[in-house]
Amino acid sequence: MKIFLDANVLIAVLNREYPLFSLAARILSLQDGKRFSIYTSPICLAIAFYFAEKKSGTASARKKISLLASHISIAPTGTNEVNQTIAARQISDFEDGLEYYSAVNAGCNIIITEDTGDFHFSEIEILNCGQFLRKYFK
Repeated sequence: MKIFLDANVLIAVLNREYPLFSLAARILSLQDGKRFSIYTSPICLAIAFYFAEKKSGTASARKKISLLASHISIAPTGTNEVNQTIAARQISDFEDGLEYYSAVNAGCNIIITEDTGDFHFSEIEILNCGQFLRKYFK
């Protein structure tokens, strides 16, 4: 199963934001198994870097992003995703649209975000960290 992580999940891990950190870190650790593949987008990485840099400084943020990017897959975000977002009238937040189409075009089955309402238009499953863990790891 392919899982797409929104920026807020990555930020929680990079900045050790409790109580979400424990749940988000557990989800990221699933990449080491065979059942799940973890994806994110360049946009999510850029947002996560921004907040990590604010908290820990540039050098630390670079190390954290480097480590993160070496363990997860990066879904492409390019012309196709931009055009799909522009064409989708139900999408009001451009960034969310780019993330959504990056996930869909990478074949992801689930988007994990703490802002589930932002993806009200989604045709794939949208869960927060707690919901995902309860559903797939009872």
